[in-house]
Amino acid sequence: MLRNLLVLCAVLFTTDRRDEGVAGQVEISVAPEGRVVFSWGKDLLISSPPEGLWSVATDWQDNWPSNWQHARVETVEKLDDWMIVHGRLGLPEGRLILRDAYRPERGIVRCLRRFRWDGTKPLTKCTLSVRWLVPGAKAARPLLPGILYYGNPSGARTAFGAVAIHRGLPGEESIFEEHRFAAPFVSIEWSTGSQYQSAALHTLPSPVPGGNQADQWWSLGLIGLEDATELVALSGPCAANGRRSVVKALQKGFMNYPDTWMTLPPGAIVEKTFFLEAHPDVPRGSGFRAALRTALKLHNPFCTQGLPTVGEIIQAKYRFARSRFRDREEDPGFEKYPDELPGTHYVMGWAGQSEAFAAPLLLLTKELDDPQAPRLAVRAMNHLATAPFNEQGFLVRYHAESRQWSHQDPVSQAQAMENFARAIMAAGTVGNVDRSSWEKFLFNASALHSQRILEPQWRPESTAEAFFVSPLLKAYKLFGQDTFREAALKAANHYAERHLDMTEPYWGGTLDARCEDKEGAWAAFQAFLAAFEVTGERKYLDWAAHAMDVVLTYTVLWDIDLPPGRLRDHGFKTRGWTIVSAQNQHLDVFGVLIAPAIWRMGDHLDRPELKRLAAVMFRSCGQLIDPWGSQGEQIQQTQFAQRGDLSDLRKFRGGYSEDWTVLWITAHFLAAAAEFKTMGVDLDRDL
Repeated sequence: MLRNLLVLCAVLFTTDRRDEGVAGQVEISVAPEGRVVFSWGKDLLISSPPEGLWSVATDWQDNWPSNWQHARVETVEKLDDWMIVHGRLGLPEGRLILRDAYRPERGIVRCLRRFRWDGTKPLTKCTLSVRWLVPGAKAARPLLPGILYYGNPSGARTAFGAVAIHRGLPGEESIFEEHRFAAPFVSIEWSTGSQYQSAALHTLPSPVPGGNQADQWWSLGLIGLEDATELVALSGPCAANGRRSVVKALQKGFMNYPDTWMTLPPGAIVEKTFFLEAHPDVPRGSGFRAALRTALKLHNPFCTQGLPTVGEIIQAKYRFARSRFRDREEDPGFEKYPDELPGTHYVMGWAGQSEAFAAPLLLLTKELDDPQAPRLAVRAMNHLATAPFNEQGFLVRYHAESRQWSHQDPVSQAQAMENFARAIMAAGTVGNVDRSSWEKFLFNASALHSQRILEPQWRPESTAEAFFVSPLLKAYKLFGQDTFREAALKAANHYAERHLDMTEPYWGGTLDARCEDKEGAWAAFQAFLAAFEVTGERKYLDWAAHAMDVVLTYTVLWDIDLPPGRLRDHGFKTRGWTIVSAQNQHLDVFGVLIAPAIWRMGDHLDRPELKRLAAVMFRSCGQLIDPWGSQGEQIQQTQFAQRGDLSDLRKFRGGYSEDWTVLWITAHFLAAAAEFKTMGVDLDRDL
């Protein structure tokens, strides 16, 4: 019967992919030996493993599932636009009744796998799986959103052991809990010699019924083979960096996560929904982008219902900002740390953002309902503009008690320059503000860093210095100095050449992790977008779209179900929050700062869904604000923690570290709100 249905299935189960921007069709067929094959043209396919479509482990040895049993397709049927295949797996304790259902959906294939345990006793220590081979995908470069970026080559070099690494070697396993993924998919890209191809496995994330560990979820990832890559989902087991049954639980390393088997009671039914897609010809470094677009459609993370309004967020954040303003006669400013820490510290850029309050306090006077707000901005900025310079730029940290300036790094300087430029432009719109000292400060900083960037030997270590591009272009518009523009575009071109093919993914934009991170991607995104908006050249928009897509792979596109704990108490929704980096795997509110640029890209690319996502990114991050307007920095959506009791990873997920209340958490909300206002956007209505 199986043979008689093969030709019929191969002809009927196709779908046109022209609506996805890729020519060709996806074809679903079952080979005579019972192997299921999804084909995109004659040279690109995803198939079930040769040993069988279904694989189930019935024991656990050497810290990993063992005694694997396999089953092949026995019958095939067609039901409207579904192909349904059936099989059985006989075991000493009974039998598993197996079924897959496949349906093409706009260029991808929806798959529903069903396991039913038909036994009189529980099936213990078992592991269920979803396994698909991508033949020809040798040494494929993977992207797992928020976790692995084309293998994390920079993290392998600078933070080895603290991040997941995948080189594509035969036998290499990189498998992680679904709740760790910003978007639950694994994408791979590989070279065929003449072109690049990509494939992806998406899952509908879910906890495992009957899991041996509390809060055990399905896992998702890939395994390198000699001449192929296996895309895999398992009912719990995780592996990385040559170790099995471990997870990335700490800032500097992994912890054991053993015995993740499951038990099926008699009559138990387990179903797993997943999706497969492949693309026969993609630009190098862009194989993940189609999978990202698919994830946006699958998870539809655009609902703002029930999220805090912009007005509520602005009022709360300004209330907290006022609590950090130190009204000192000679050196007033916004303090990075709470009062209980020794000393009074004003810190420009990165985690302090003391200068970031100027533009919003000038522009949001009506929304803040405080006529004194501009005065606070002016006084704080006048003091920050006195920061001393040296040959590397200006110092960014002021200790009020000693009246000493210290500390210096490119990220903080560049971000401070951006905020000085925004403050100068804001002052120009409100009038009656003496901004001369700010202009002098920005001009001097721009001159110094332009000269440094224009030196022939300039080659920055990481993507961090891309943060200079936007403020240099703003300074060019403010002062008309051509060298500012020249240096900015040199830097933009440098980073495009360096990162677009993802041989070296964007990295190094945050100072407490030296690896692939969203802030590195944001630095490049901001740089390319600024270059496009100044020059109008299409190449910069294309580059911005690439960097934006990398940023969006750190953005949570689904609401991760959470165990009992602080986050569950609040009914916390994860969509719109961002994973920090491949090393620091918690969520933070940094996405609010990126949201205005995402909105503008929606206009530039005629993609309205980007505007809807930008609104979610801003408003969703307004959750957890307490009555004082405060939020913590670390949201533990997965089995990762940096603070508190770090001895038991089973207690990590669902936790919330609210005691590290550095000022950037407040500053970015107000800065982004001011930017949206200058854009004429009301996130509570303009959707």
